[in-house]
Amino acid sequence: MPPVRVLIVGAGSRGGGYAEWIRRHRDVAEVVAVAEPRPEYREPLAEAHGIAPELRFADWREAAALPRLADAALVCTLDDAHLEPAVALADRGYHLLVEKPLAQTRADCEAIVAAAHRNDVLLGVCHVLRYTAYTRMLKEIIDSGRIGEIVSVDHVEPVGFWHQAHSYVRGNWRRTADTAPMLMAKSCHDLDWLRHMIGRDPVRVSSFGSLRHFRPEQAPPGAGERCLDCAAEPTCPYSAPRIYGRFLDEGRTGWPLDVLTPEPTRESVFRALREGPYGRCVYHCDNDAVDHQVVSLEFTGGATATFTMTAFNRARPRETSIYGTHGELFCDGTRITHYDFLTDSTELIDVAAANDGMIESGHGGGDGGLLASFLPAVAAGDPAMVATSGEDALHSHLLVFAAEQARLEGRVVHFDPVSPAPVPASAPVPGSGRFR
Repeated sequence: MPPVRVLIVGAGSRGGGYAEWIRRHRDVAEVVAVAEPRPEYREPLAEAHGIAPELRFADWREAAALPRLADAALVCTLDDAHLEPAVALADRGYHLLVEKPLAQTRADCEAIVAAAHRNDVLLGVCHVLRYTAYTRMLKEIIDSGRIGEIVSVDHVEPVGFWHQAHSYVRGNWRRTADTAPMLMAKSCHDLDWLRHMIGRDPVRVSSFGSLRHFRPEQAPPGAGERCLDCAAEPTCPYSAPRIYGRFLDEGRTGWPLDVLTPEPTRESVFRALREGPYGRCVYHCDNDAVDHQVVSLEFTGGATATFTMTAFNRARPRETSIYGTHGELFCDGTRITHYDFLTDSTELIDVAAANDGMIESGHGGGDGGLLASFLPAVAAGDPAMVATSGEDALHSHLLVFAAEQARLEGRVVHFDPVSPAPVPASAPVPGSGRFR
């Protein structure tokens, strides 16, 4: 079977990472075209894959205007730029793999799913946490009945102080109006993961959270507009020169440094800190993304779960406690600890060290697992091989919209587990449809 031909739409950190996996698995797929407005990101990717000059596009619309160039398109643009390319490329007959979140609004999410249905193309969504070896092992334990029925779950995403500053204070996801709420932009993974683990649908949701710390009134005395010109920088834990300088000292040239500059060196990174958004004081940015949030869920059958997203920690893998009628599990991304009530015994199950759940390692193998699932599904033309289909991902996205509605309105939102029919792309969100 010939390799699946792939068009990369968006050659930034995510698109570049997926393209690199494909380069190492040429028996599975090959990148034959790329659309990216920034030549400093587009051209290195194109050169690495030997893409012909006429298949290097500054705008995805140029690619969509031509007869279909590839079997599948990976839509890896920023959150607010998923809808148009996804729909246009589906209309051209491309199978779609869309970076999470699927889109910023309920209507846009449903429009992408409708376009895939309309054109009979496969649609996968990059909920990469489902694809890690850690998740597969944990799901097998739960489904085996070893802890009985799940009664409650506590799930924590420790975003990490520097990751929050990088992505959600200084970076691309700092403003809800430009991308999506923090719960969607960062943590739709997690509500999807909870649905997957518990194996049921939520029926009620509440949520609390706010932008607590990264505000002008929290700035230390003497804080400047940029770290390189700030008297308070030497004692500030969010110092950009310290954070990015440490990564340089460690010899890192990938994420997050490649977001600042396509070829990270000490000179290019510090030039970016002086001239670009990543050198700004975290207390004087134009951010409004929350820095902590809690979501409470009640599922069909009465099981409950809490999800906590917080910026104020050492960056580390997610941590989960799962409480069942016959035992409990504690999981930290690398180890699963199982305690059995009947035998009063504890079993420690190690997961491969590479599967640490962190973004720097491809989400603990989840990025590769996603592609190893989706691309063969395209080759076989088999929707059943897509573990996170558009419909399933839409359900998780609707849950995120309901949780954000609960936070903004300060109430419990009742969530209908039956996904509503697609609505026009102009429909109001998120207070419409099956939320009440």
